[in-house]
Amino acid sequence: MQRVSRVCLAFLLMGGALSVSAQEAKQGVSQQAAVNLQRANQAFHAGYAALKAQHLEAARMDFARVVKLAPELPEGHMALGAVLVQLGDANEAIPELKRALAMKPEDAGVRSNLARAYALLAGSAKTPAEVEADLRNAVAADPTDAVVEDQLGSVLAQQKQWPEAEAVFRKSIELSGGAQPDAAVAHMHLGVVLQRESKPTDAEQELRMAAQLAPENAAIQYQYGLLLAEEQRDEEALEPLQAAVRAETTTPPGAVPAGADLALAMSLQRLGRQTDAIPYFERAVTLVPTDASALNNLGLALTETGRAKDAIPYFQRALAIHANDPVFHEDLGVAYIQMSDFKAAIGEFEVAEKLDAKNPELHYDLGLAYKFLDRMDDAVRELKVAAALDPRLPDPPYTLGILEMQLGKLDEAANSLRTALALRPQNGDGWAILGSVLNQLHDSAEAERALRRAIELLPSQPGPRITLATVLAEEGRHADAAELRKEAAALTRVAVNRQRASFSTNAGNQLLLRGEIADAVSRFQEAIAADPGFAEAHRQLAVALDRQGRATEAAAERKTAEELDAQPKATAQP
Repeated sequence: MQRVSRVCLAFLLMGGALSVSAQEAKQGVSQQAAVNLQRANQAFHAGYAALKAQHLEAARMDFARVVKLAPELPEGHMALGAVLVQLGDANEAIPELKRALAMKPEDAGVRSNLARAYALLAGSAKTPAEVEADLRNAVAADPTDAVVEDQLGSVLAQQKQWPEAEAVFRKSIELSGGAQPDAAVAHMHLGVVLQRESKPTDAEQELRMAAQLAPENAAIQYQYGLLLAEEQRDEEALEPLQAAVRAETTTPPGAVPAGADLALAMSLQRLGRQTDAIPYFERAVTLVPTDASALNNLGLALTETGRAKDAIPYFQRALAIHANDPVFHEDLGVAYIQMSDFKAAIGEFEVAEKLDAKNPELHYDLGLAYKFLDRMDDAVRELKVAAALDPRLPDPPYTLGILEMQLGKLDEAANSLRTALALRPQNGDGWAILGSVLNQLHDSAEAERALRRAIELLPSQPGPRITLATVLAEEGRHADAAELRKEAAALTRVAVNRQRASFSTNAGNQLLLRGEIADAVSRFQEAIAADPGFAEAHRQLAVALDRQGRATEAAAERKTAEELDAQPKATAQP
């Protein structure tokens, strides 16, 4: 807009370049030519007025009349070409500006508008090679225009001419002043090219610079966030991706990359924040309803938050687009498992297995589904196939061991469990089950070792102690067995007390929300009486006491909660 106005204003300030008397005196034009020149002058003034009022189409028509009435004057071609650039009509603008440049080769304004006209061709129906040739002409017309250099780099990048594109983008950045806001887009484009050239460190530097220079530019924030996500730095990716998505409320439709919502949702999903990811997945599938991956991942997020019923239609939509994707069938099967529709789950897993017979996870899922329908032989077969396809997976032999134990195949169960525990030695429940199986096989020494390992990993669980007490009693070690039973009883009481404390704390929270502060205090105190080591009860009691104005007591409860949080956890995770 500024360039067009400046060109036209310069023409108006030329001291009546289209005045009839001046031209007649110099050129001796005919009466008709003088009339045409006068009409051209009037049309030019009308065009300039239309331009100032932002009536671009009217300005185009007026300047076209100027060119028709006085084709020998460069100013008409300059003005018409400039308006056509603003209207995005590069093909019509370029001939007009070329005529003007031929008449006034020294005019920088004409060169600049011609360069911008060539830049518009990057989005035209021409082939990339044709656009490249036009843009090289534009660069020759104005070698100082950073925008055209950036457009040329983009066309080179489209043709995967990475090294040359890199050089052109660097030239654009230089022309824009380097670390200046005008260079932000060129920094982004250079960063993308460097990614393609497998230069991740340099790419990150350029995209970070672009993001800092243009924090409100959705495309830049999206590209920066996408790079971080691709490097598995999802926590860092959240901020730029959220900035890109926020731009939806402040930019025109289509200005925000369609993939921004999906990229943000995927990062949140990988971070385990399924609930937070769901709204962004939903927006992603609204923006691009045919994105099967987005549909499937939305289904996954819903399934993993216990909403399998809501998830199933999204899986089905994904499969309607890609019917032969085994992952989509597998994920739909998992949703059916959650719905306890085991027959439907088996149907999906069997289809997936035919599409990807070497995938151990599919065989594992199918084995589980067979187990749920008491098709034990089929379940054992599939679990064995899964274990054979990938001997590094601990879940198939572990589940197989449990199934074999339930079928009374104790020797096979012990072998399967040993295999699983070699792969995942921190599985406390696995050691407890193995100890129980070995006890049934009358291998008391190995049973004791397994159960003591389970107790080490699950110090707050009474079950392994009870089983070990049975083993020791059968060996005649009654005192040791009695001590273990005593410990188990104490742990049981602790578990019951924690359950009571949790219940009372939840009740206190509800009372707190309703503003019934005194009753909430009582419930939190009940929770602490049941389990003094329950930090959450102390923390919430502090909140309630604060609302009663009992700041000193609240501070004491808050300190207790912090001290309890700082203590080592009593229960190791399997």
